[in-house]
Amino acid sequence: MVIKSINLDHVCGVTSKLPATELLEVAFAGKSNVGKSSLINALMNRKSYARCSATPGKTQTINYYNINNELYFVDLPGYGFAKANEKVKAQWGKMIERYLEKSPMLKAVFLLIDIRHAPGANDILMYNWITKNGFKPIIIATKLDKLKRSQVAGQLKLIKQTLKLSEDSVMIPFSAETKAGRDDIYAILDSLKEE
Repeated sequence: MVIKSINLDHVCGVTSKLPATELLEVAFAGKSNVGKSSLINALMNRKSYARCSATPGKTQTINYYNINNELYFVDLPGYGFAKANEKVKAQWGKMIERYLEKSPMLKAVFLLIDIRHAPGANDILMYNWITKNGFKPIIIATKLDKLKRSQVAGQLKLIKQTLKLSEDSVMIPFSAETKAGRDDIYAILDSLKEE
């Protein structure tokens, strides 16, 4: 996949109506500090197009990045941000759920999990939400560069067991630093465009 053009077309807040888009959409979901913006920037070949932040929980909107006028990368709000109050957390949850339920152009959901830790309660909840809405999440195990090579297989097994993934589930170890895993994600995006 060659990225020729990127444009932030739509930004939806809690009260915004979701845009009626005509391009296929792939969504990115994950905990606030899991490296979602870093992954999206790595896929777009940009340093900081999607806003990365030292303060987790910065993405409080649904952001639609138009890629090559072919598809949208849809960046969902990070969940599980401890400092957000309960009302805000509930609003983010509703916003994500509404998107998953109501977006007719959504073709795939990438769920980001930090490879260093077992998925937490919020990760399991999000996984179940995604599957309940008829999608089979593609798991991106982020922060691969933070592990020793000998630790990777064990951590992937832990994620698989915790989320109760089936044998045919797709899980891609990824590093925003080294770009390991990026070509595998590109291959999935290319196959979605051909469907």
